[in-house]
Formats: sequence, C-alpha cells, structure tokens
Amino acid sequence: MKAVVQRVAEARVRVGDDVVGDIGPGLCVLLGVARGDEPVDAERLAGKVAHLRIFENDEGKFDRSVQDVEGAVLVVSQFTLIADSTRQKGTRPDFSGAARSEVAEPLYEAFCGALRAAGLQVETGVFGARMMVEIANDGPVTIILEV
Repeated sequence: MKAVVQRVAEARVRVGDDVVGDIGPGLCVLLGVARGDEPVDAERLAGKVAHLRIFENDEGKFDRSVQDVEGAVLVVSQFTLIADSTRQKGTRPDFSGAARSEVAEPLYEAFCGALRAAGLQVETGVFGARMMVEIANDGPVTIILEV
C-alpha cells in the first residue's frame, strides 16, 4: 500500500460535473493498494498519515499532525501509484502489481474508516471513477508513505 500525502490549503475531487469531496486545510491522500495488502496495512498506513508531522509549529518547524491542527483529509483511490516501470522494455508502465478492485475497494474503505476512527474529517472520491482532483498544495509539501 502506498500513499502520496500532500499538505493542502484546500482540495476537491469531481466526478463529471459533481463535486464529491471537498476540504479546506489538511491533507490530500492519493492511495494505491497493491496485491497482497491486508486490512492491517490499511490501518497502519492510516495511523502514519494521521500522525505525520508536516504542519508547522509556532517556530516554523514541522511538528504538528493533521490531527493537531484539526485539518481534514481528502482520500482519492489511485491504482497507478502501484505502477512498475523498471521491468518494461518500452515506456508503458506495468499495473499488474495493483490489487484487483474487489480487494482494493474494501481496503480503501478500511483506510478511510481508520482515519475517521482517529477523529479526522474524511472526504473521498469515488472508487474506480474517472476523477478530476484539484489541490492547492501548501508549501509545497509532498510525502510518499508505504507499508
């Protein structure tokens, strides 16, 4: 399981003309689920995201988490994070390491549920849909987490 975590001033996700998830300050998390990932991985990664100290304290140092600043989290499923481009002869990435949707969707939901259980406001995209993600990356700060 892999997450690209971006500190944002605001973020939203659209499916067609509809805004399906919208947050102010907090985190935008692009989440990829790999073959072999399990519910414990979703819970562990959610804990890392909830406690990741990438918000500044009064001295300007990264010392606060999204929980500390009472921020929100927008979680967007993105199987392309699991792409492998190291073994291909051409330039087309190999997506075979990504979990099948019937496995990935419950793990995506478990990840979101673990964030909610940590007391965070969580908005989401629509699993498997073609989405437009709009972010205002604050910093910019972008961290890649894996379990």
